[in-house]
Amino acid sequence: MTVPIENSVETPAHGFGTLAVHAGAPHDPTTGAVIEPISLSTTFEQTAAGKPIGAYEYSRSSNPNRDNFERAVAALENAKYALAFGSGSAATATILQSLAQGSHVISVSDVYGGTHRYFTRVAKAHGVTVTFTPQIEVDIAEHIRDNTKLVWIESPSNPTLRLVDIRAVTAAAHARGVVVVVDNTFLSPYIQNPLDHGADIVVHSVTKYINGHSDVVMGIAAFNSDELRERLAFLQNACGAVPSPFDSWLAHRGVKTLHLRARQSSANATAVAEALEASSNVVSVNYPGLDSHPHRHIALRQHRDGMGGGMLSFRIKGGHAAAERFCQLTKIFTLAESLGGIESLVELPSVMTHAGIPQDQREAVGVFDDLVRVSCGIEEPEDLVFDVQQALEKAIQGTAHSSKGSNGVNGST
Repeated sequence: MTVPIENSVETPAHGFGTLAVHAGAPHDPTTGAVIEPISLSTTFEQTAAGKPIGAYEYSRSSNPNRDNFERAVAALENAKYALAFGSGSAATATILQSLAQGSHVISVSDVYGGTHRYFTRVAKAHGVTVTFTPQIEVDIAEHIRDNTKLVWIESPSNPTLRLVDIRAVTAAAHARGVVVVVDNTFLSPYIQNPLDHGADIVVHSVTKYINGHSDVVMGIAAFNSDELRERLAFLQNACGAVPSPFDSWLAHRGVKTLHLRARQSSANATAVAEALEASSNVVSVNYPGLDSHPHRHIALRQHRDGMGGGMLSFRIKGGHAAAERFCQLTKIFTLAESLGGIESLVELPSVMTHAGIPQDQREAVGVFDDLVRVSCGIEEPEDLVFDVQQALEKAIQGTAHSSKGSNGVNGST
């Protein structure tokens, strides 16, 4: 069940932080509790057959915690509706399942590995074909066919941090009646609101910045169209890939501090990116908060205050071996997949998040074996910069620890 935003506190007239704390967060009318209780019940009493006491009948179809979380994210994305799913991949799958057999999709090339896997292996099996393009703003008109139904954008892209001019793409797509989806996971609703730039659907892996504490696997899609709401809500219920009440409650708790965490993560990433760019041990740095980024002008236009976000990637001198040593030598950054949590992480996309993409396709979009992806958490920036610098020096010198070297503060994982 999705609920339109009606409460006066859930309007764009209020600042982001106010919405983050209060949207979808009614006080309990019975106890006065200012934090909502967790509604674990799977079923709800009815006064007569087909006449539930309130708005709920069965928790797969709707649940108070899920509804409140959906209301909160809808408010933060300036959307009328939002639908939560059991994972970001489930959100992606549901959107693709809404397309008829024989439909065509256009996607940016450097897309998340899980999305690439779904497009090339699952959607294809259901009769949906996908065209990948590295310059979607430039050639989107050339790729649109009569059966093109969807354009899929990641901005920034994962893991090369390329930006897409959302308004330019939506203008071309909408001229042909094509729906545009933007994966906003890397930035969060605090830094970018794709619907404000013309997109039809914005999706997130809630697991990342929205929840922000690395303890929930979840996804969400937000949009304004009544027709999309009817179609996607039907699939949400019919396919059943919904989050639990507890996960919904945890994610709602997490989103209340999103603005604070996103600001600190972005400031930390800026400090780390500047240190990397100044290092002679680094080949190149991908970070949209740097003036050297080729799409910096897009960040200044699309991102709140031109922020670069908490994610970056860089190529290290010394190839894959040096990249792997770097990840084993950090003391604060932990070698692990995922991103957007309060803790800082590093990973090697070529053998981790993007290992399923053939090497020639990976390298065509800049995902080389020496590329390191970095997720900056909310630790102190000077500590993160020092950690990166010491790991760089040791990695290049070849004085790495054994393959069992540890990561995490004080060597703990």
